[in-house]
Amino acid sequence: MTTTLTEGSPTEPGHSKGLKEGALGLASATVVGVASTAPGYSIAATLGLITAYVGLRSPAMMWISFLPMACIAAAFFYLNRADPDCGTNFTWVTRAIGPRSGWMGGWSSLIADLVIMPSLAAIAASYTFTLFGFTGQANSIWWQMGLGILFILAMTWICAVGIELSARTQMGLLVTELFILVAFSVTALVKVYGNKIHGSAHPSWSWLAPHHFGGIGGFTEGLLLAIFIYWGWDTAVSVNEECEDADRTPGIAAILSTFILVAIYVTVAFAAQAVKGADFLTNNYNDVLSATGNIVFGTTGVGWVAGKLLIVAVLSSAAASCQTTILPAARTALSMSVHRAAPEFFGRMDRKHLTPALSTWIFGIFSCAWFVLLTVLTRINGGNILEWSALGVGLMIAYYYGQTGFACVIYFRRYIFKSVKNFVFVGLLPLIGGLTLGYAFLQSVWDMTNPNYDGPPPVSWLGVSPVFWLGLGVFLAGIPLMFWWHAHDRTFFERGRDHVDERPPPEAGYQVPPLVAAARVEA
Repeated sequence: MTTTLTEGSPTEPGHSKGLKEGALGLASATVVGVASTAPGYSIAATLGLITAYVGLRSPAMMWISFLPMACIAAAFFYLNRADPDCGTNFTWVTRAIGPRSGWMGGWSSLIADLVIMPSLAAIAASYTFTLFGFTGQANSIWWQMGLGILFILAMTWICAVGIELSARTQMGLLVTELFILVAFSVTALVKVYGNKIHGSAHPSWSWLAPHHFGGIGGFTEGLLLAIFIYWGWDTAVSVNEECEDADRTPGIAAILSTFILVAIYVTVAFAAQAVKGADFLTNNYNDVLSATGNIVFGTTGVGWVAGKLLIVAVLSSAAASCQTTILPAARTALSMSVHRAAPEFFGRMDRKHLTPALSTWIFGIFSCAWFVLLTVLTRINGGNILEWSALGVGLMIAYYYGQTGFACVIYFRRYIFKSVKNFVFVGLLPLIGGLTLGYAFLQSVWDMTNPNYDGPPPVSWLGVSPVFWLGLGVFLAGIPLMFWWHAHDRTFFERGRDHVDERPPPEAGYQVPPLVAAARVEA
């Protein structure tokens, strides 16, 4: 196998993109992975929607949706060992399947980050107003938009200044968030078991049983929403080029993140549902933690303080996720630029801070513009910005996570049957994850064609739900962009898939050379 390199290519073996190498250890990378999912925000914004579809089985849905995430985490681990590139699925899918599939993988991860930013910023703004007692502003989409944009700009600045400041910020926000969520769960369960909450739902192990989800449609939509709340752990891999032991540490951090998250989500869902039952969560889907927190802690004295702390947990969670949504988006854009799959300016580095500052600021500004546009659209149509964002982004998450699972199987196809370990971890688990998420993607696309998809009253854009356009529409918008870039610069699209016939199996720790912008790979 020979690889012809363009002289001076920025991606020749041993040539760094300019990111600060060795800045993060395992603990820091794991914090980034967990914080990126924003546990407090995810539960506050999504748990009530999940109970609307699956009722009392929401705790079961939490651990069931963890399974495909764990499968995909295995794919991320082994693909990162082969090529620790900050472009992650963009780079790996390009190697395994081809440049056009890789380009769409990069686009889907970028656009997923963009679509979810309004929801993150709106939650951060709303909870800030609630914390200080400004109820009117907390319920105003215009006040939420104004303060939300300030949050986005502040977190963009932190990301542009440096990865270490980003990690330290994440550590403080995450510790605060997890401490408060654990305190809420323990207090809620103690009071429920002590019969101190009138009308509580007595906890049952049946809530964890994997059946009675209200039909295949309810199961699929509950799964898609639950997948959304796990989304973000792969940020631990997006900062791989800034980690110690880049080909191992990020993958381990990603796997650890998923196990930490399933413990948090099952516990909090179980406790929150026990307070007043699934219907109560559905009826308060905009703010399930605040609604249940007022019952668990009360509204006076120490309870008032505890309730404020619960607000702080969601606020810190949303703020942290704003930041960690910007991090992977900027690094995906950097990688695409370096490999000549996107304009050159996305790859410009800040020499002082060793960050892709320009692409970071571009993403931050585009996020603000998207926030304004989505706020106006939901105002006109009477929709809900949180629900639209969560349901719409679920499609893109299912797509690029599932695509990465298939890429792992294809990339290591020559070695799947070399050992039991290979068969399970680079064959079976990634394939199960890819098939599960592929099914969720296709079923949800079909369901989204129904104007009643996001609940009555029906809101129709050209005969289908607006969520259809927000999810599938913005994803498919990448196709003409890809062909436009192909006409502008063919270099990236003319490279071939990698041949792995002569490579050692993945457990050997072999690291392949980086993608090369003007390379031709020949057998």
